[in-house]
Amino acid sequence: MKWSQTLIPTLREDPAEAEVSSHKLMIRAGLIRKLLSGAYSYLPLGTRVLNKVISIVREEMNRAGAVEVYLPVLQPIELLQKSGRLDAFGDDLMRFKDRHGRLIALGPTHEEVITCLVENEISSYRQLPLILYQIQSKFRDEPRPRFGVLRSKEFIMKDGYSFDIDGEGLARSYEKMYQAYCRIFDRCGLKYIAVEADTGVMGGDISHEFMVPSEIGEDFLVRCKGCTYSVNREKGEPAPLQADGTDSLEAMREILTPNVTTITQVSSFLGIEPSRLVKTLIYKSAGEALAVLVRGDHEVNEIKLARFLGQEVSLADEETIRTLTGAPMGFTGPVGLSVKVIADQAVSVLKNFVTGANKEDTHLINVNSGRDFQIHKAGNIRYVTEGDHCPKCGKELEMSHGIEVGHVFKLGTKYSESLGAYFLDPHGKQRPIIMGCYGIGINRIIAAAIECSHDENGIIWPPSIAPYEVLILTLNMKESATLNKSESLHKQLEEAGIDALLDDRDLRPGVKFKDADLIGIPFRIILGKAFTERGLLELQVRKGDEPIFLSPESILPEIKKRLSNTS
Repeated sequence: MKWSQTLIPTLREDPAEAEVSSHKLMIRAGLIRKLLSGAYSYLPLGTRVLNKVISIVREEMNRAGAVEVYLPVLQPIELLQKSGRLDAFGDDLMRFKDRHGRLIALGPTHEEVITCLVENEISSYRQLPLILYQIQSKFRDEPRPRFGVLRSKEFIMKDGYSFDIDGEGLARSYEKMYQAYCRIFDRCGLKYIAVEADTGVMGGDISHEFMVPSEIGEDFLVRCKGCTYSVNREKGEPAPLQADGTDSLEAMREILTPNVTTITQVSSFLGIEPSRLVKTLIYKSAGEALAVLVRGDHEVNEIKLARFLGQEVSLADEETIRTLTGAPMGFTGPVGLSVKVIADQAVSVLKNFVTGANKEDTHLINVNSGRDFQIHKAGNIRYVTEGDHCPKCGKELEMSHGIEVGHVFKLGTKYSESLGAYFLDPHGKQRPIIMGCYGIGINRIIAAAIECSHDENGIIWPPSIAPYEVLILTLNMKESATLNKSESLHKQLEEAGIDALLDDRDLRPGVKFKDADLIGIPFRIILGKAFTERGLLELQVRKGDEPIFLSPESILPEIKKRLSNTS
């Protein structure tokens, strides 16, 4: 391809709305353009990268024995109602009424649709196991789209689904997909970590996320410094904390704390660490109010809390809190409350702590459970924090940010039972199909690759997903011998199956070099002074290695060798 014959509109300045490197560079390098909040057009370079990622995903899914399908974007709301996920998606679900008044959703994911398909086509154990997948656009009405294609309203996913007769079959399918994902991310040049994860609205009991460590990632990775324990923050389990060793229980008393409501304010006012405070949060669950206690330096993990209680939870509103406690928000405490008290394990071993007094501008000091109030139930209901220790080996845990690029789930029978996907086993007994689900964010792979591989000048693509593998830079467009060699070299590379872009624009060398750095093509062949004076081609690597000079006859073997070393 010649630069003059395609569309690569590069920009010199960062776009004002872009916050992170991948977003800035995808716009500046002419990969994408914003149409509206959370929706992007892919230009020629971006489309080539997108198609290369899709090709890798498709090849590895096919290699693992999965079979490709293509499902509708439009989904009847009834399917989400049957599976119980309509409320779980809430306002994220994009929906509309068709001309007949039927409520339709734009697919946020396709578990219900694929289950409906299989329910009508699979009836016997002889038709299983089966793994189906698709590469399809998804839609979620993100309240705040950000970071370009990392969090958008319209995005492309590979979603796969396995169907088995029992748990052993699911384990085999899950392992196939897990290994396929490892190969996909390896081939895309990503440095990733697979961590245990919570299943969330997908359901099931086991899942793993594939995370690319990055400071701009919205997910947290929790890893042990001493063993292989690695999870996302929602799933993280800290080792139980021990009692602080204090035997004496001091007398509880009130202390005035005027206009002091936050943990930071109370901590500063009383001159104590936040870990000596206990937050009392009022939740509603199954129509009942609950008091949930966590240390001042900890946060409630609502996913854990819901699982701990066995039912969904939501924070109570201010009116409910005032009615229950007789005080405004910021002064709630467990002493004297007429509701069940659920405490985090760290609170259950704490003594002589500070809480709200259920009285405006007042707190209680030297509060102790068992004496001053009763804990109905205690367990791990908080997020892991810095300083926590590993539940497996006891070593310290460390936290970092990561970008989620893939997620695999063991769904079990959540969807097959709710949507009626059953099969007849060898004994003629009807049983629900055992399912797994496997998702990859195609757009996220591109953004994660850029986040992890760029410099101040632009993108540094892994060769496997670069829009082109080689860029030919012709510096003197008025020199006929140089032009002819550029043309013949371009043709030679393309005939050898190497993606090559010829920069045939009549621009200053400085402009061409800046654009070359920006779009980040891995290998660069320069026809400049060395060619006009000595007949040599200059080969540069975008990563910044020292250039080498080769004869025209040597350039193709050298490029092939370097590409084979990166595959």
